[in-house]
Amino acid sequence: MSLNELQSWLRAEGIRDDLDAITRLTVRGEIDNLLPDKSDLVIDWPRLLLAGSILARSSERVDQETALRIATAAIAMTDKAAIKDAGAVLFGKLSNFRAVALAGKRGLLEHGLEERLGVALRLEAQRREMDRSILVKSSGSWLQVNDFQQRFWTNASRPNWLSASAPTASGKTFLVLQWLVDQLRIGEVKLAIYLAPTRALVSEIETSLQALLGKGSPIEVSSLPIRGKFDAAGAGGKSLILVFTQERLHLFANSLGSEFSADLLIVDEAHKIGDNQRGVILQDAVERATRADPKLKIVFISPATQNPEELLSDAPEDVATVSVDSDTPTVLQNVIVADQVPRKPKLWALAVRQTDSVLPIGTLELASTPSGARKQLAFIAAAAGQRGGTLVYVNGAAESEKVADLISQLQPTATVVDPELVALADLARKGVHPQFSLAAVVERGVAFHFGNMPSLIRLEIERLFRTGKIRFLVCTSTLIEGVNLSCRTIVLRGPRKGKGHPMEPHDFWNLAGRAGRWGDEFQGNIVCISPEDRTAWPTGVPHRARFPIKRESDAVLELGDQLTQYLAGRDTSDLSTLESSDQFEQVGAYLLTTYLRLGSISTSSLAKRHDQATLKKLDQALEALATQIDIDIELTARHPGVSPIGLQRLLDQFREYQGDVENLLPAEVASIDSYDRFVAILGRINTYLFPAFGPENVNRLYALVIVNWLRGLSLASMIRRSIDWHMSVGRSYRLPNLIRETMDLVEQIARFKAPKYLSAYVDVLHFHLRQIEREDLIDQQLDIGTQLELGVSSRTLLSLLELGLSRMSAVALYEKIARDDLSEADCVEWVASRRDRLETLEIPLIILREVRECLLPTDDENLDEQSEG
Repeated sequence: MSLNELQSWLRAEGIRDDLDAITRLTVRGEIDNLLPDKSDLVIDWPRLLLAGSILARSSERVDQETALRIATAAIAMTDKAAIKDAGAVLFGKLSNFRAVALAGKRGLLEHGLEERLGVALRLEAQRREMDRSILVKSSGSWLQVNDFQQRFWTNASRPNWLSASAPTASGKTFLVLQWLVDQLRIGEVKLAIYLAPTRALVSEIETSLQALLGKGSPIEVSSLPIRGKFDAAGAGGKSLILVFTQERLHLFANSLGSEFSADLLIVDEAHKIGDNQRGVILQDAVERATRADPKLKIVFISPATQNPEELLSDAPEDVATVSVDSDTPTVLQNVIVADQVPRKPKLWALAVRQTDSVLPIGTLELASTPSGARKQLAFIAAAAGQRGGTLVYVNGAAESEKVADLISQLQPTATVVDPELVALADLARKGVHPQFSLAAVVERGVAFHFGNMPSLIRLEIERLFRTGKIRFLVCTSTLIEGVNLSCRTIVLRGPRKGKGHPMEPHDFWNLAGRAGRWGDEFQGNIVCISPEDRTAWPTGVPHRARFPIKRESDAVLELGDQLTQYLAGRDTSDLSTLESSDQFEQVGAYLLTTYLRLGSISTSSLAKRHDQATLKKLDQALEALATQIDIDIELTARHPGVSPIGLQRLLDQFREYQGDVENLLPAEVASIDSYDRFVAILGRINTYLFPAFGPENVNRLYALVIVNWLRGLSLASMIRRSIDWHMSVGRSYRLPNLIRETMDLVEQIARFKAPKYLSAYVDVLHFHLRQIEREDLIDQQLDIGTQLELGVSSRTLLSLLELGLSRMSAVALYEKIARDDLSEADCVEWVASRRDRLETLEIPLIILREVRECLLPTDDENLDEQSEG
């Protein structure tokens, strides 16, 4: 019998009964409120551990998972020190040293394991640790890693492009950040850019890097797309890490012009290059950075993808490339299906899904009878995850509030509420609205989390969830976008991504990867409610799948003649017909800009992935458009996703304008005519550039949101103004909806569409002003796109952001400051002069803490004492 045959036999027959027994017991130990189980199982541990040692030698995921299950059970289920030690040795054979450390931290394993091992086992363990260690050059220390992490570190340190892919819970982000910091500390890199797909992940990565570097580090971390940080780092010889979304990278590149360059670009969640609308902006960002410096080193990171090497296909010909791929499990992830017991709605039968069967583990008893799907989700989560660390996935922000409220009602009323939960509730009331539903539920240890929430509130929720003070967190698809938030248990029913779209298997497993983060837990649980309900689960609970990477541009090109037909009709004078064509508009803009730069799509990097007949048709369609364009090619490259033909039509309108050209400019937001100017500008964008902002009545609302955002109004102020407007015109509203709608308008209009299209509008207008020799009208200050991205228009607000404050904190402090022209040093001085009376400013404690950390770092210890008090 070969080794492979032996391993297959062990799983299928040799240890099947014992394996089922430990699976049942380990999973039961993870779930609360199960009815008592009277079965008395006897485990043959020596035989099981021997089988685990044999399976650990396999490279197959299913064999490694089985060995991992045996090691976890040996550590957690027995009281015998010898069996626990054997489990730890088995973890070592799997290069899972963090699991051994976790066992020691939790008191499951006695200290001094090496001394208890025989000479042969001790030598073997030491050899494994040496083989699976990497040298952190900047500190001279050794870091124990798994196979994927070791291959990543080795290959990332070479002068090549690298694409690395591994499961969500495999420690990718941890190691990437360690490697990044090491590269800057040893001087291999001076300027690094870290790209993340969402602002939520940008905030998290920025915070993680600052914690890793520590206070007083000569390496600066910033997420602001302004050249001031770049200039200051260059003048002072400092190293700099910039953490951006793809949109912010373009804003940063625009601010630097020909000076734009970097030493290293890390693209996290790189599979998002296939996302509708934003995927092509990410592709353009990578290509733009490469054009600026062909020697730029790029590292792509993606979760469990099928073809990570696809991301390397556009590397320059003289650049070496390497792909690092892994599907090795580091924690157990138990997919548990929950079905109601017939005639007993408060009882739910739970079973663990295995490769080709399910294994019953027990019956869950609910506190109340659930009527309807929402209550099923809330009550099962409250019962199964009573110990905390429970994520509940829902399909939308409104649903997250309703489910969180139901769960909170099932929590015991605490005689004393934790001060940090009280502080978060206070921030929710003052920073959003006194009746914002988060405030009520969070004091019971429950919270909800969605992408449009202010970053300071969202980050505080995540922090308190990690510490265990928030026990239940109800989330939306923000978690699929890469937020590194781990948990013990995820509960979900009929997950969707977007409106009405069942979640794809790779997204499901990306979400499932949050359960049982490596180094924090031995295992995680994914509880899937009513798996046979085809309304909730049209194709059933997804089996494990890996994400196929395909660029958005390639996917659109493969639609055949549809894109060519769209391009052929793009020169229409009636843009309203384009309103639902966002995907074609994005890719068409990218292709037309590429054509203008190269003279043919056939010579671009994408040509090798498509047939010549398709490319020839595209070239013909693009040539017809290109003949109409006399706008500067550099200007078109500054605005990814915005069609050059639209930019040209806008320029033509400016040239034909008969009034005072100054009327075309935005007015300063403090000016009384600012709102009317923005209404007119949004109308011109809709008519000549792209119908991004809808009909005129909607334009007026969008213009108001844009002006209020630029004026530096807080979210709470914008919500109050919206309420006042509804009341003044006698229009009814529901407060929870209005709060969420205001958040959505800020994110989708003020911070996404407006920066994109208003930045293009102003750029074209400046181009026109130079041509007619009216440079005197060009404002050389911060460009409109960056102002909108950050939500600032005053020097003082920008200085507060540059000092590291979130916008919520910066706005709260700015409301107390009279002057609008303070520099960073001036802001620090203003706060320092009020050091002893900051509490009298009546701002929430969490904002006060952030102000002290960023502007008065020496006050940290005093603030900690206040928080504890």
